[in-house]
Amino acid sequence: MAASELYSKNARVWLPDAAEVWKPAELVRDFSPGELTLSLQLEDGTRVEHKIDPRTNNLPPLRNPDILVGENDLTALSYLHEPAVLHNLKVRFIDSRLIYTYCGIVLVAINPYESLPIYEADIINAYSGQNMGDMDPHIFAVAEEAYKQMARDEKNQSIIVSGESGAGKTVSAKFAMRYFATVSSSSNEANVEERVLASSPIMEAFGNARTTRNDNSSRFGKYIEIGFDKKHSIIGANMRTYLLEKSRVVFQAHGERNYHIFYQLCGSSHLPEFKAFKLGWADDFCCTNQGQSPVIEGVDDAKEMCSTRRAFSLLGIGDGEQMAIYQILSAILHLSNVEVKDQSADRCSILPDDAHLMVFCELVGVPCEEMAHWLCHRKLKTTTETFVKPVPRINAVHGRDALAKHIYARLFSWIVDSINSALKSTGKQHSFIGVLDIYGFETFDINSFEQFCINYANEKLQQQFNLHVFKLEQEEYMKEEIPWTLIDFYDNQPCINLIEARLGILDLLDEECKMPKGSDDTWAQKLYNTLLKQNAHFDKPRLSNRAFIIHHFADKVEYQCVGFLEKNKDTVNEEQINVLKKSKFDLLLKLFEDEDKARGSASRSSNLAGRGGQPQRDTKKTVGLQFRQSLHLLMDTLNSTTPHYVRCIKPNDLKAPFTLDPVRAVQQLRACGILETIRISAAGFPSRWTYQEFFSRYRVLMKHKEALPDRKQTCKNLLEKLIKDQKKYQFGKNKIFFRAGQVAFLEKLRSDKLRLACVSIQKTIRCWLARRKYLRMRESAVTIQKHVRGHQARRYVLFLRWTRAAVVIQRNVRMWTRRRLFLQQRSAAITIQCLWRAHVARKQYYQLMYEHKAVIIQKWVRGWLAKQHYRRAVSAVILLQSCVRRMRAKRELKKLKVEARSVEHFKKLNVGMENKILQLQHKINEQQKENRELSERLSVLEKTRAAESDRQSRELESLHRSEQEARAKAETVPSLLERLSFLQNELENTSREKKDLEEQIKSYKEQTQQVGVFSKLNMKNNLLKSNTDRLNQEVLEQAQQLTDIKTTSESTKQLEKDLIEERSRYQSLLSEHLQLEDRHRDLKEEMSLSIVRNFFLLLLSFNPSAAENKTKIICFCLFLIHFFVCLFVQDELQTKVDLPILLKLQRRVKDLAEENRSLWQQLDKKDEAQQEKAKRQELESENKKLKQDLNELRKSLTNENSDVAPPAPGSLPYNILLDQLSSSNEELEMRKEEVLLLRSHMVRQEALKHKVRGSTTDFLWLAYEGLKETNRLLEGQMQEQEHLHNKKYRKLTEEMNKLRAEKEQQEKLLAQSLLLPEDARVEASLKHEITRLTAENLVGLINGDLSIERMEQQENQDKIIRNLKEQLKFYMRKVEEFEESSQQLNSASVTSTPVRPVSIPRKEKEFQGMLQFKEGDASRLFKNLIIDLKPRGVAVSFTPGLPAYIIFMCLRYADSVNDDRRVSTLLNSTIGSIKGVIKRKGNDLEVVSFWLANTCRLMHCLKQYSGDEVFVAHNTAKQNEQSLANFELSEYHQLFGDLAIQIYRQLIKCMENILLPIIVASMLEHETMQGVLVSKPTGLRKRSSSFPEEEAVSVEVLLQRLSFFHTTMSQHGMDPDLIRQAVRQQFYIICAVTLNHLLLRKDMCSWSKGLQIRYNIWQLEEWLMERELSDCGAKETLEPLVQAAQLLQIKKKTEADARAVCSMCAALTTAQIVKILTLYTPVIEFEERVSTSFITMIKSLLKDREESSSTLTMDAKKIFSVTFPFTPSSVALETVQIPMSLNLGFLTRI
Repeated sequence: MAASELYSKNARVWLPDAAEVWKPAELVRDFSPGELTLSLQLEDGTRVEHKIDPRTNNLPPLRNPDILVGENDLTALSYLHEPAVLHNLKVRFIDSRLIYTYCGIVLVAINPYESLPIYEADIINAYSGQNMGDMDPHIFAVAEEAYKQMARDEKNQSIIVSGESGAGKTVSAKFAMRYFATVSSSSNEANVEERVLASSPIMEAFGNARTTRNDNSSRFGKYIEIGFDKKHSIIGANMRTYLLEKSRVVFQAHGERNYHIFYQLCGSSHLPEFKAFKLGWADDFCCTNQGQSPVIEGVDDAKEMCSTRRAFSLLGIGDGEQMAIYQILSAILHLSNVEVKDQSADRCSILPDDAHLMVFCELVGVPCEEMAHWLCHRKLKTTTETFVKPVPRINAVHGRDALAKHIYARLFSWIVDSINSALKSTGKQHSFIGVLDIYGFETFDINSFEQFCINYANEKLQQQFNLHVFKLEQEEYMKEEIPWTLIDFYDNQPCINLIEARLGILDLLDEECKMPKGSDDTWAQKLYNTLLKQNAHFDKPRLSNRAFIIHHFADKVEYQCVGFLEKNKDTVNEEQINVLKKSKFDLLLKLFEDEDKARGSASRSSNLAGRGGQPQRDTKKTVGLQFRQSLHLLMDTLNSTTPHYVRCIKPNDLKAPFTLDPVRAVQQLRACGILETIRISAAGFPSRWTYQEFFSRYRVLMKHKEALPDRKQTCKNLLEKLIKDQKKYQFGKNKIFFRAGQVAFLEKLRSDKLRLACVSIQKTIRCWLARRKYLRMRESAVTIQKHVRGHQARRYVLFLRWTRAAVVIQRNVRMWTRRRLFLQQRSAAITIQCLWRAHVARKQYYQLMYEHKAVIIQKWVRGWLAKQHYRRAVSAVILLQSCVRRMRAKRELKKLKVEARSVEHFKKLNVGMENKILQLQHKINEQQKENRELSERLSVLEKTRAAESDRQSRELESLHRSEQEARAKAETVPSLLERLSFLQNELENTSREKKDLEEQIKSYKEQTQQVGVFSKLNMKNNLLKSNTDRLNQEVLEQAQQLTDIKTTSESTKQLEKDLIEERSRYQSLLSEHLQLEDRHRDLKEEMSLSIVRNFFLLLLSFNPSAAENKTKIICFCLFLIHFFVCLFVQDELQTKVDLPILLKLQRRVKDLAEENRSLWQQLDKKDEAQQEKAKRQELESENKKLKQDLNELRKSLTNENSDVAPPAPGSLPYNILLDQLSSSNEELEMRKEEVLLLRSHMVRQEALKHKVRGSTTDFLWLAYEGLKETNRLLEGQMQEQEHLHNKKYRKLTEEMNKLRAEKEQQEKLLAQSLLLPEDARVEASLKHEITRLTAENLVGLINGDLSIERMEQQENQDKIIRNLKEQLKFYMRKVEEFEESSQQLNSASVTSTPVRPVSIPRKEKEFQGMLQFKEGDASRLFKNLIIDLKPRGVAVSFTPGLPAYIIFMCLRYADSVNDDRRVSTLLNSTIGSIKGVIKRKGNDLEVVSFWLANTCRLMHCLKQYSGDEVFVAHNTAKQNEQSLANFELSEYHQLFGDLAIQIYRQLIKCMENILLPIIVASMLEHETMQGVLVSKPTGLRKRSSSFPEEEAVSVEVLLQRLSFFHTTMSQHGMDPDLIRQAVRQQFYIICAVTLNHLLLRKDMCSWSKGLQIRYNIWQLEEWLMERELSDCGAKETLEPLVQAAQLLQIKKKTEADARAVCSMCAALTTAQIVKILTLYTPVIEFEERVSTSFITMIKSLLKDREESSSTLTMDAKKIFSVTFPFTPSSVALETVQIPMSLNLGFLTRI
């Protein structure tokens, strides 16, 4: 590919820059080969000319397409070079806030200097079990890959974490170990994971310190081997440390601190246990105040001390050893403050009263004088004698510091050994994963021996890394069978040889250390003389003779020779050590004993290796030699494992969060080998595509006819056409390999093709739009023309109309003027004629009027005379008439007064009747009281009956009298009717007068009303105001009520939420309890097996011939027998003793004891029972007499020929008599029941006479049965009495209401009558009285007829019942005779000769819904019905829940025979057997579903047949008869509920195990809509495998799994509500897993992926609708996923869009919304990334949002609390058939 094609106009390149390292630019014009400059434009708009070196002709590196920027794998970039890597890391770190990025096999981790919520337990669960390329880069992904490869390949793994100080190495290693501890569980030892994690705070306290670059810098290297067993569970760990920085104990630079443990100790000095150490603040000690920064911001040293002590305790290091450790540390602090004073130039001394020296000696337990002497002197040995020589002050101080460093180093080594001992496992280690946390490449202004060793270690690690990367590349090419050439990569072996080879730097250093007068200067000269001209990696600085330069792989470093020899020798005064060895402090002695042992072993090995057996003079190893040996051992370990690399980058030196310094970042990228990895990848084929992915991405570059069925051949043809140079790509077996830059070229071609296609589409659309606009304009013009022409035509027509109208108007006007003139003339003539004729007429009229008036005067005069005569005659007649009428009126008045007196008498009689009614009601109440007294006192029944009969006779007489009075009143009815007619006539007259008066009153009111209008208006106004105030008050009250309702509803919701949480908490605790029980049972079994195994091993080891061994064998056998007996008894007790049954039996025993005492009392009262028997006979005779008397009374009442007429039906005496009769009947029935009760008591007492000396159990059983029957009878009597009482109460209330209504009506009539005049008042009262009497007579007649009919119906029914009973007895006798005859015939037929068989139909038996079984058959029952049952055949062939019905029918049989032991055994064994099946076959979905359905059905049967009113409401009468009679098993409801919860959770786990592998593939990865989604170029992580891809998993596969679950549960007869809960849980798992992967995978956050997710969700919702499960709550669980998909598709630019996002995503947390927006990545070029300003806007809008959870991911392990609502069964137990295939022939249906 020519440069002119790539470096064309608008091509983007990178230019080097001093500040930013690289800055982007864009070509202004095309580049032509041969040009020496490039015309570029920077992003700020400035134009520059970039010069090209003509010798190298190196053009600036090209930029990657925007679609590749931000990739999670650097190897996915098309252009692999330094600026592309730096820019990609910058975009991910600053813009996306992602700290992890892959670079091939390396994980690049940038320290964010901020705590991120990406290390929670839910994140660990999300990465567990996932492929490394499927998830976003993370330290957990590397840990999971190592764990998976260890389990799959059975090969040890290593995770190498490197980086400079402050890059986050320690944190990364800690999180990797936390991941291993979380995903694996210990098998044999408890809390191994916690102990492994507890080692981290201890090592950080003793090995980490604050430096200028890091507040928690590891000042040593460590390699932790985490051991696993065959089950891949952690069983232990081992730690190796490298090169502890001992100099920090006595010296710290400015701004740095000593090791954390010293400051923690000083921060806790106020504690009482540390008072003896005499500590103070950290500023008080020389070894902790040199850095002048004793406090780290945000760190509490006292709290950290508590964490350290807690970690020590967790590792098994007791308080005594801990205090010993702190004592040694305190001694070191005091030793650093020991002051050495000069005495002369070569002599020094320490004051004898030096307080710190005294405290030091006291703490370490050595003499103070001796220690002070050897701090200021040293011993010199020669061949003949020994000298003690004083030392100068500077040497004494160095010796004191060397002693402090030596003590701390020995203590550090002892702590590491103690940790290893605590983490060591007794089991066999199968494999391990090593985590190496080692210092990265370091270069400072002054570099010494420590930096030299660190960089030497990094050279070795870089060499191993380069070889491993090259090996992986080679293996990949060999798998794909492509030709490859050797890749040239940087080999740092010469630099390593410079350091460690013979006569290398370390050899020369060790040789100089052995020289008596060796110094740093002489060693430097040896280096110059030996290495300067021989090795190109060694150099000498120009201005120094005491330094040297080494060219490392990362950079060249200048080392100062000063201090190299001293640090390499690491010498300490032997006499000081000898003084310490005399100490009485145990821990201090242990430290130096270990050192002596190490020296002894080293000396022995050196003696064996020496020549001629002569021992070496100096056996102590130098620090360099020790480090080289440990480094070689480490490299051997790493080479034997599969390495995984984590490179930590420090983004800036200011520790600013999410800020990247490009210069520092590039330095570290070069130092840690990232760029070397990129170079090796770029030298080969870094871009790799499968054929299908390549075809899907670049099929737009080919024509339709070029697409062949063979994808591989299609891709070959396309590439040969597009890329002419075949060296730029290679075809493998499953992949296409591209050189660097080729994918970018293809992306450019694809973008150009798509751009041309877009232009073509735009052209066509614009043409269509223009033509559409033209047609619309043409149509508009035609329309306008049409309307204009129409308007002109209308105007012309209007003109013609106006012309014609003008002519018509003119014509009419002319006609009107002429007509007006004519009419004026005509009216004038008529007026003249009229006036004349009127004058003549008036004259005639006046003449006629004169004559007429004369006649009228004559008429009036004559009339007046006649009227005067007539008036005199009329007045005389009226006077006579008035006198006659007054006389008649007086007579009528007297008659009316007589009649009025009779009416008042009638009223008085009525009042007497009412009083009598009340008296009779009172008598009824007294009779009821007496009846109750009769029921309580049976002994006085005869006297009460006599009094009752007398009272009834008296009342009958009174009733006869009242009846006669009523008849007498009835005879007066005709006369009253006549009076009524006369009064009605009078009433009509008075009504007419009343109307006249009303009219007058009305007129008067109208006159007065006008005056009172204003007053009425004022009154109305006041009334309206009062109503308004009242309404306002009501509104306020309603508002208050609404607020109260809201608060109550909120409190109700909160209570419901608390209830759900409590239920889920209980169920989770229950599941944990059951798991612990299973684990306890397993451990017990393992213990028993181990004991047996050890026993047999002992048997095999013993010699049977020896007598002692024989006795030992016998003892062991006895012990084994005793052990198994104890286990058996314990198991039996555990299986048999059930706490609810035990409590129930205790209550039963107490009840039986009480019943026993009562029965003994009854036995003592036998005589009283005999007397009661006599009384019973008397009562029966008296009842017969009472019946006869009642029958005679009825006959006398109903007899028409009797002398005394009975009361009329419906009358008050008749009703009272009927009530008395009904109460007497009820009392007789009660007496009957009491007689039956007495009979039952007598029968049981007679039975007890024969069995009183029998067994106690039979006696108690009889007593129990008798009391049960007595209680049942008493309950029946109480219910009947309650029913009668309620009925009487209702009657009384009705009568009271009637009386109240009559009273109110009478009051109204009285008030109305008072307003009427006297005559009208009398008439109204008579009318009301007559109507009332007629109504009472009619009601009495109707009630009498009804009561007679009821009595007749009751008598008929009694007769029918008696007849039917007699017929039933007759038929029963016939049936018994027929059965006896049939049995005789059958026996005769058997004995006779065989005859032809005749088919005789068997009569159907009536079963009771019980299964009889023997006690010994219980084990067979559970084995055949539960343990060996195969659910598939039962679910398809038989009734759902058949095992549950069979077990319950057996339980009913045990209940019917009252066998409590059998009941408890049956229920407990059922629970245990089901638990065993679930434990063995817990991964079989059908088994778990089947037993969940049967467990729920058995629990519902226990409730349904318990007899509780809550559960028997839906039962049939037959089912109620089959209720449990003897046992109350409510305790087992809870036990079976807990068992159902356990099985339900196991069912959810089975479903989860089936769904988890396909959820992500079906919901996220599968492309259902082809053409909508396109794949992007990815790195090595996604395409590291060379094997063909597996068959795609679509959402249809997921729906098939869900359908299988639903069908299985439905076939097993599971409750519909439980199925709904399971479906809801399944959909929650789908949502949680999908959303978690969406949040952790950057390649899934795109617009097209959101469209795919919404389509898949729609299919899930359709599945719910098809199965009528839309209302089960499953849709609501998908809401977070729906909102996440909508968030991917919604517009994300303006503030309005941000507000829409916030309102739409209510189910997502703020962290989830921000994470999706941050991960949003365009898949095609036309999409845009989400700006940081928009994300900031979202954060500000959501900062006040209340959220229940702030975690990033959903809890995929969450299981909703399950409820089991009661579901009664409609299956009749008597119809249940037992199939032969179940092998339950030993069960018998009853």
